[in-house]
Amino acid sequence: MQILNALTDGIVLLDLHAQDLDEIFRRALDAIVDRGLLAREDREQVLGRLRDREERVSTAIGHSVAVPHAYLECFTQQVVVFVRLARPLNLGAPDGIPTRFLFILLGPKGTAAEHLDTLTGVARLMSDDEFRYEAGRVEDHQDLLDAIVRFQARTAPPLARAAAEVPEGLRYTGRLFGGLIGDIKRRLPHYVSDFRDGLHPKCLASTLFLFFACLAPAVTFGGILAELVDNRIGPVEMLACTAVCGVTFSLLGGQPLIILGMTGPILVFDVILYELCGDLQFQEHYLSARVWVGLWTGLIVLVLAATDASCLMRFFTRFTDEIFAALIAVIFIYEALRGVAAQFEDLEVHQHHDTALLSLLLALGTFYIAMSLSRFRRSRYLNHNTREFLADFGPTIALAAMTVVAILLRGIDLPMLPAPETFRPSHEQDGPPRAWLIDPFQAPTWVWFGSALPALLLAVLVFADQNITARLVNSRDHKLQKGEAYHLDLAVVGVLVALCPLVGFPWMVAATVRSLNHVRSLATVEEVANRAGEKRERVIHVRETRVTALSIHLLVGISLFFLTYLAMIPMAVLYGLFLFMGVVSIGGNQFFQRLSLWITDRTLYPATHYIRRVPLRTIHAFTAVQLFGLVVLWAVKESDWGIVFPLFIVLLVPLRFALDRWFAPEHLAALDAEEEPEEEQSTWM
Repeated sequence: MQILNALTDGIVLLDLHAQDLDEIFRRALDAIVDRGLLAREDREQVLGRLRDREERVSTAIGHSVAVPHAYLECFTQQVVVFVRLARPLNLGAPDGIPTRFLFILLGPKGTAAEHLDTLTGVARLMSDDEFRYEAGRVEDHQDLLDAIVRFQARTAPPLARAAAEVPEGLRYTGRLFGGLIGDIKRRLPHYVSDFRDGLHPKCLASTLFLFFACLAPAVTFGGILAELVDNRIGPVEMLACTAVCGVTFSLLGGQPLIILGMTGPILVFDVILYELCGDLQFQEHYLSARVWVGLWTGLIVLVLAATDASCLMRFFTRFTDEIFAALIAVIFIYEALRGVAAQFEDLEVHQHHDTALLSLLLALGTFYIAMSLSRFRRSRYLNHNTREFLADFGPTIALAAMTVVAILLRGIDLPMLPAPETFRPSHEQDGPPRAWLIDPFQAPTWVWFGSALPALLLAVLVFADQNITARLVNSRDHKLQKGEAYHLDLAVVGVLVALCPLVGFPWMVAATVRSLNHVRSLATVEEVANRAGEKRERVIHVRETRVTALSIHLLVGISLFFLTYLAMIPMAVLYGLFLFMGVVSIGGNQFFQRLSLWITDRTLYPATHYIRRVPLRTIHAFTAVQLFGLVVLWAVKESDWGIVFPLFIVLLVPLRFALDRWFAPEHLAALDAEEEPEEEQSTWM
């Protein structure tokens, strides 16, 4: 409040172009003189005092802020000048981050107490990630004051925030549809801003990147599914379903940052269902049986949404989230490496050495360019806007560049993206084309009711996959502001799961890797440094919008009319993009950070909060348990019992609670913290 009052009558200089501190001081003092708060003849005296103060020790306190100050008899009242630089300057802050904001404090002698109070307020204000983001984008004096008011609202007294330990979206209401109605009330006021916030260049970069990131797995999974279910469902259905479900969810879902798509576990379930139909001698009615399984699953999922079942997710902790996210990331990396390695199989029979070698180079080139450009915002080269552009558009640039390279090397035959030639339903090899609408009554009568059993397993998989991904997206580390919508999201997915089989579409749920990459592509980040001076990026704001998800899936739908051009993209390039998405996803996973400690020199361990508070033996034991869970999930997924895979995800919860018997509570609190502590400065990758 003291800062708010001071800035109400203070001076605000936005996007000041200055080469050094001396120029900043001169411009600020000119503004003070023009306001009549300082006599012109005293200007040089104040300037000299500010210079002397900086020569003794820098007033840059970190978090990209400096607080120059001077107290002289020529002032009759305290004066505060807020300066936002157009380009940050390195003023020697203890965290090594260049300074962009300055609070210049001036006043009469004897006001040291006021100075300390103001300095404390500035430190609290600038330590808030959301305020720093807003301060970097305010357009006038009043916008800055409004940002401070919003900061006050966010930092309510501890007693007022005690009830918020459980996220609002996961509080059990005890009323039928209570959570669903609460989600709608919480998200509806933001609906217009969800579209308005999408009018930003960062959203264009996100759309282009995620378009290919969603297109590639859709076509790839479609091709795999077509092969395993005798072409009854194929790439056309996968692309059309991705577009329809994505557009629907972007408009009706509560958390639009979630991206729906086919996932490995869902694909495994569909294939096992097809084989089960064959074992029961009605494989020709597989699509009709899918309709009944989808209807039962949709009904079960809707019941779960209506009864606040998603509140059970509060028993899922970082322990479970990290294992699940690691599994999905490893699947992406594994599929990318397997796709490239397949080019080297039977070289003398099926492939040419040039094809295999070029495929490897294209995949690695795509990965290297995308990874390098995504880190370019930390480079010292070019200006800030250019670095941001290259970092945001890095994956798209990588894909386009490697595709051009492949086109130029026309003499080498490469496997291309298996896009279908025409828009029509898939059908059995050498069989007649099927109709779009599936008749569910072609299946035997007992299937109408017997399908409830596999539907129950699919419902568990949909519930776990959807809600775990939603938890990862809504992580407090992402600094989201508009609230969760677990029950509403689950209800929308339940309706889509019920309706998709009616036209032979596959099932779609929240896709973890694509969703997390969507969040990161819309994030504004800043560099933070640990006590050793090592730096990493931390999210300070995410642009929460429906525009990107809507645009991505509209483009996927439009791509159905340009299938011939999609076939010009080499599969090796898409494998490189898969590899990039998987590696980026594990970069923020604390499980992999702790796993890397096993091969790290102990004297070079990063100064993370858990290393400072937990014995190393305990850290390694906790990580080993997580690794065991990951290996078991992978083994079950690859086994003949893959259909029960969702049950093993749920079993991670009692496994986590069992750790309470062998680990000290304070150690688990550090290792399984819901949110990274403010002092946590991870340096892995």
